[in-house]
Amino acid sequence: MSDKMYVQTACLTFHIPYASSLKDKRQVARSIIDKTRHKFNASVAEVNDHDSHQRLVVGISLVSSTSTHAQKCMDEIMRFMEENAKGADLVEVEIWQD
Repeated sequence: MSDKMYVQTACLTFHIPYASSLKDKRQVARSIIDKTRHKFNASVAEVNDHDSHQRLVVGISLVSSTSTHAQKCMDEIMRFMEENAKGADLVEVEIWQD
């Protein structure tokens, strides 16, 4: 049995062109974050640019017993978020793995 643990984190930045208020942004953020948390066993939260109407930065973190599994899960999460972020465009992705 291996006692190695793999942590994968990512930061996804979305642009929400129609958002004219923080309320508009929060509707998109709440929807995509809640859907992702419900579907995957990962931590997901808005992590930056809280006062920007059109910019949503979401942090994701997950732990796995293998590096391959961690990468596969993160790929699935990012694909899911991009496909389900209604009214938002994914503009930047940063990934870190330990």
